[in-house]
Amino acid sequence: MTTDLEGLGLAIKRAQYRNHRTMDAALRDVGISLVQWDALRAIDRMPEASGHDLATASFQSDQSFGTLATRLVDRGLITRSAGRGRRLEYRLTESGHTALEEGHEVAHRVLPELFAPLDEDQRAALHQALLVLTG
Repeated sequence: MTTDLEGLGLAIKRAQYRNHRTMDAALRDVGISLVQWDALRAIDRMPEASGHDLATASFQSDQSFGTLATRLVDRGLITRSAGRGRRLEYRLTESGHTALEEGHEVAHRVLPELFAPLDEDQRAALHQALLVLTG
């Protein structure tokens, strides 16, 4: 029997879409979107990273990340300052740290519900398979 790879790809996309919609809706309660939370998480994890690296880590193009970063600066969630050469450095503000932590609280509440159809062994197997695919 051959696995329907198109169907597999579509199932992955549907699962990601469900995850995105569920998390985005839940994060509205703390005043941020999933895209913004992804950026805050990347900046927190990679304080010395370039804008390009942060864009990649937060699933954005360089241009989209720049626009997103401007909105986050305007909201007082991050700072952006000159680094080495033409490089910009990004840091979370106190408000940014608060939004990040509130986002983690939302994730700890929402994600168990999202993955409830899978038992722990299935979750672990899915996680391992996805790690293999994403290298």
